[in-house]
Amino acid sequence: MAKAPVLTPRDIDFPRWYQDLINKAELADNGPVRGTMVIRPYGYGLWERMQQEMDARIKEAGAQNAYFPLLIPQSYFTREAEHVEGFAPELAVVTHGGGKELEEPAVVRPTSEMIVNDYFSKWVQSYRDLPLLINQWANVVRWELRPRLFLRTTEFLWQEGHTAHATQDEARDFAAHIHRKVYEDFMVDVLAMDTVAGRKTVKERFAGAINTLTLEGMMGDGKALQMATSHELGQNFAKAFNTRYLSKEGRQELVWQTSWGSTTRMIGALVMTHGDDNGLRVPPRLAPVQAVVLAIKGDDAVLAKVREIGDWLAAAGVRVRVDDRTDTPFGRRAVDWELKGVPVRIEVGPRDLENNSAMLVRRIPGGKEPVALDALPGLLPAILEEDQALLLTQSRERRESRTVDVTTIEEAVEATAAGGWARIPWASLGEEGEVKLAEHAVTVRCLVAGDGSVPDTDDAPGNVAIVARAY
Repeated sequence: MAKAPVLTPRDIDFPRWYQDLINKAELADNGPVRGTMVIRPYGYGLWERMQQEMDARIKEAGAQNAYFPLLIPQSYFTREAEHVEGFAPELAVVTHGGGKELEEPAVVRPTSEMIVNDYFSKWVQSYRDLPLLINQWANVVRWELRPRLFLRTTEFLWQEGHTAHATQDEARDFAAHIHRKVYEDFMVDVLAMDTVAGRKTVKERFAGAINTLTLEGMMGDGKALQMATSHELGQNFAKAFNTRYLSKEGRQELVWQTSWGSTTRMIGALVMTHGDDNGLRVPPRLAPVQAVVLAIKGDDAVLAKVREIGDWLAAAGVRVRVDDRTDTPFGRRAVDWELKGVPVRIEVGPRDLENNSAMLVRRIPGGKEPVALDALPGLLPAILEEDQALLLTQSRERRESRTVDVTTIEEAVEATAAGGWARIPWASLGEEGEVKLAEHAVTVRCLVAGDGSVPDTDDAPGNVAIVARAY
């Protein structure tokens, strides 16, 4: 009798495969309140690595970390009408505390533009206080009607950046810097994830922004996922909160602002971009555990050697875990590590010791081969870099092979229904065409210039719309 697969095959039921993988790779569980989630240690380890890599890039851009309260007075949400309208359906409101009805209800933060700007208006007095560059790592709550672990949850973790600048040019340049040098660099270099960098249409723009820059990734089923966004806020919030500074010329001027964010949604993107029917495949530069050394049997010599190999690899700069739990069957442990997507397994048993070798199993390209023990520390760093590059190549090849150029709405709908993306001239689609696409559950993910760069304006000549079904 054929052995039942560990996961539902992707090509049979992609959503079920996704849920199976998150469960069996021990990434997360559903929380007790609908739409919430419990992130398990291995899943949180992925998020911690994402935080470390992103935080370093954010600080290199000049931003400093701070923290703002979770509860925001409801009155703040009356100050910027477009922003309020955009978030109103998603707000969670606290009306009672300490056994009493609150004098003013408090909104559980869906994003922090409101409270941040209240304090920016106090902290910014003159041009010497600018630019003011703040980031925070926090949780937010947006009441979600159709939750899915990591992709859409009522509460999720994220980083949100907020900045104030003296001029529009400075704000625009900083938003673009975050978009390309923080987010895109991280996603390509660390997540090994090909993305399209573009500009959101007016319809898809962040509520209260004058421009939204986005990075869109193609998932394994051909759908798009918005990975991160960077917004030019213009002076909308500065006007609402009277955030002004005294210029060098002695004039009171409104600041120009940006905000930008990325979330635990990236863990879902990691699963859907690199996962296969055997589980996760974690890019080595991201992986909390790059290599695991497994003892096949509880032989004293084997146990001593796997621990020694672990020390060798750690000294070579590899993030390594030693699995000497020989009271758990070896086959089960091997499958568990495969599900978790650890890039390399080094398996050692009594017979391997006799041959002074170990079995090297590579998760990303697949395959295994015996390797001399003393060759491992020199071999692994190069293997990990090879596998990192392979994942990025596979991600790019998927997007390129499943993206077609079209000239009509009908062709665009057909392309997305077949599990891909379409490129269509924005001049021939326009806002009316965008509405028609929405009737078929297809959205304009972003606008790109004819050469693939990010356009300066929505209606720049040669703009192309990237359209897709999306999560």
